[in-house]
Amino acid sequence: MQTIGNVWLWGGFGAVVIIALLVDLVLMRHGGPHKVTFKEALWWSIGWVALALAFNGGLWYYLNETAGQVVANKVGLEFLTGYLVEKALAVDNIFVFLMIMGYFAVPEEQRQKVLIIGILGAIVLRTIMIFAGSVLLTKFHWLLYVFGAFLLFTGWKMWFSAGSEPDLETNPALRWMRKHLRLLPDYAGNAMSVMRDGKRWFTPLFVVLILIAVTDVIFAVDSIPAIFAITTDPFIVLTSNVFAVLGLRAMFFLLAGMADRFHLLPYGLALVLAFIGIKMMLIDLFKIPTPISLGVVAVIIAATVVLSLKNPPKEGGHA
Repeated sequence: MQTIGNVWLWGGFGAVVIIALLVDLVLMRHGGPHKVTFKEALWWSIGWVALALAFNGGLWYYLNETAGQVVANKVGLEFLTGYLVEKALAVDNIFVFLMIMGYFAVPEEQRQKVLIIGILGAIVLRTIMIFAGSVLLTKFHWLLYVFGAFLLFTGWKMWFSAGSEPDLETNPALRWMRKHLRLLPDYAGNAMSVMRDGKRWFTPLFVVLILIAVTDVIFAVDSIPAIFAITTDPFIVLTSNVFAVLGLRAMFFLLAGMADRFHLLPYGLALVLAFIGIKMMLIDLFKIPTPISLGVVAVIIAATVVLSLKNPPKEGGHA
């Protein structure tokens, strides 16, 4: 695997992530469980974006000093493009999280715990998948075409399913749990399971965490091939992915109650996936420059957000 990552870069990245998670956990627990306000979520979201940009700036400076400006500019653009793509796809992930928590009426005080566990799980899962993907692409270059075709199919499916609510009642994971586990109808504080009459029962909190984990897997399968179209360097792929995931908790509370206002965003994400799929399938014929990829992705996302705000959904449907 060709990568710019060395022991210092990997160590610095690991230290930044660990410190960021510890700060997030400490501040999240400060004052006990509480409902996160829109203002608090907004400042956290700004902070996470600023952290990602600061990391990219530090990476650019390091590479500019050690490898030259050409390499620094190339890597900086790849990180920024990958981060934007992953951040945009994370919004769709958030909409599903909102639907799951609303369906199970998760108390406001418990939502932070669910999200932080989900984020930690997503980081571990994506790390494993990214390194596995890097090894496979190194050995089997033709997998790029498979990833590209998969992204085209995913974009097509997302376009035609946009606007329709996923039906949790038909979710295989939920149906399996209802069939094989003893499930309680009510929450028991922070507990995911309790013992009653010598038997273990699982609370709705456990069910929500499992569904969040399954959702993470599904979205990782969609999003990770997308960033491999931008760069195959595992350091850039992983760092841009993780920084996008770190802001999920704040983004969740920021978008809570506002999901309907961005009703056209799934169409934009479908176009982004289709564009990246085409880029990946053309990689041996014509390599689309990273600045153009960044511009296309940014324009598509910005356009669908603006159009969503200018054309609010009609009652009972979409505009």
